[in-house]
Amino acid sequence: MKLLTDFPEHLADVETFYVGRGYEPLTVVRLRRTPEGMLVTFDEISDRETAATLRGALVHISPEDAIPLGDGEVYLYQIQGIQVVSETGEELGRLTDLIETGANDVYVVTNEQGVELLLPAIPDVIRKIDVAQQVMTVHLLNGLR
Repeated sequence: MKLLTDFPEHLADVETFYVGRGYEPLTVVRLRRTPEGMLVTFDEISDRETAATLRGALVHISPEDAIPLGDGEVYLYQIQGIQVVSETGEELGRLTDLIETGANDVYVVTNEQGVELLLPAIPDVIRKIDVAQQVMTVHLLNGLR
């Protein structure tokens, strides 16, 4: 399992992971760190062929099991697909992906025509995230288009 968390050690305390688009609950039997991420054994998965069907599936934990966030922080699942608009009200598209870089994350925003806009996840660009309304307001610095 590739890790998309800043706190992988926290996963040792989680008993149930939710896997795939259907959020299928699976009971964790064992976790082991690897250089690539983490190897997980589930109680409900007894053979390699069944385990292989989960390859590429997203793995989630319940919000109750997550580490509490600080003010102004959000979980990635809360903003995936969020509508992105400029400060002037221009609709730019929806957040479709996250690119992790060494300096800062980069949000990938895709418009209806499939054109991508890359926005650095920094305060100068990301002005407001309204999770309840599913809208992210951004400031487009020169050169971002």
